Amino acid sequence: MMAAASLPPSLLRLLTLALVLAVAAAGKISAPRTPISRDIYHSSDSLLRDIKALVTRHSDKMSMDTVRTSNRGYSAELHVVTFNHMKESVDNGSKVHILLVKRFIVFQSFGQHGRELITSEVALRLLYILTEKRKIAGVDLSSFEKVLENLVIKIVPMENLNGRKRVEEGELCDRRNGRGVDLNRNWSVDWGKKEKDYDPYEEHPGVAPFSEPEAQIMRELTISFKPHIWVNVHSGMEALFMPYDHKNTTPNGASAHLMRSVLENLNHRHFQDSCLVGSGGGSVGYLAHGTTTDYMYDIAKVPMPFTFEIYGDEKASTDDCFKMFNPVDKTTFDRVINKWCMAFLILFEEGLRNLRDAQIVSQGTLENWVPMGGDIDERNVAQKSTRERRKLEGLDLGMQELRTYFRLFMLSTFLLMFMFCTRISKNRSRDSGNVFDP
Repeated sequence: MMAAASLPPSLLRLLTLALVLAVAAAGKISAPRTPISRDIYHSSDSLLRDIKALVTRHSDKMSMDTVRTSNRGYSAELHVVTFNHMKESVDNGSKVHILLVKRFIVFQSFGQHGRELITSEVALRLLYILTEKRKIAGVDLSSFEKVLENLVIKIVPMENLNGRKRVEEGELCDRRNGRGVDLNRNWSVDWGKKEKDYDPYEEHPGVAPFSEPEAQIMRELTISFKPHIWVNVHSGMEALFMPYDHKNTTPNGASAHLMRSVLENLNHRHFQDSCLVGSGGGSVGYLAHGTTTDYMYDIAKVPMPFTFEIYGDEKASTDDCFKMFNPVDKTTFDRVINKWCMAFLILFEEGLRNLRDAQIVSQGTLENWVPMGGDIDERNVAQKSTRERRKLEGLDLGMQELRTYFRLFMLSTFLLMFMFCTRISKNRSRDSGNVFDP
């Protein structure tokens, strides 16, 4: 006590502050983090093995394509599963043209952020339901049979495989791909804009739009298949989102009414109006730039692009990422998966009905309807739908150039005004000096 009392007050305050910081740091380090529940969740390898086995067992209805590409020394691989209830009929040339008129494509992407393991588990269960398990929590699904006959469903069960591997190796809070880019910020609509709360670790958009192989592949798939419904599946909360993410508004016109009608009906029928419905930018509390959903609507012209958020633990610590984004017990795990698999079936039904009422038909070619079944290398991807890809890329680049020219115009206007005002000010000062100078 005497030694402490003899210290200068300034030094005593410094020591006290150092002790407080040390205690805080120790508390942060020792904060519990929930590990991956490996008795519930598949590893990425085992999940893909199960899907491949499922496709093999049901080759009459399903096929699986593997798409690979690389960029600046970084490679990515995506698996695309196609469920085509009427595949045998489509393969019969005499029926192709009839089927093309009435069938619609649904494209679903899961696992875009590596830490959101639950989304890929939903993808796997949904594929089982479409082929083998015809019930969800005791509910007979035979009423959806006619709906499925009118759909081609394409599922990417794990869009960010490299990022998922990082999570499995212990980086439980990592949402980025294998070289540190947020794939849901790497698309071209309003790319690169940063809000005040921008987190460079979480939201790094890449060096340019579509700099990442994963985003390049997804864009090529979109151009090739021309989906009518696109769903980007995430976790972190429970919500049904439509465009836009980069501004606090929804689109105008008939398409916006169509999307909102589908989401509100789904929310009412299945969630008892408990889900958040609206634009991502207007509902989630922050704006996101360069997202997949905004590209799908503005550039790819998908009639109904959505973002579904399927789970979130609001009580979890921000450091406890696995618990925040994924159920950690078997009961909650099963409840979430069953609930959202049923939600997707209802989405198929609601989407099909609204698309028919709006008389929206596909502009795609025959290859859009027949699963390819095989590997696609980098060269094949680049050759697909060249004319459509160039048209979309040209439009995309044109919009970016217009934005650049506008910014340059505003900057040059500002500089000219500044120079003009400075010149006037100098002239006035000179005139003033001539009058009052003795």
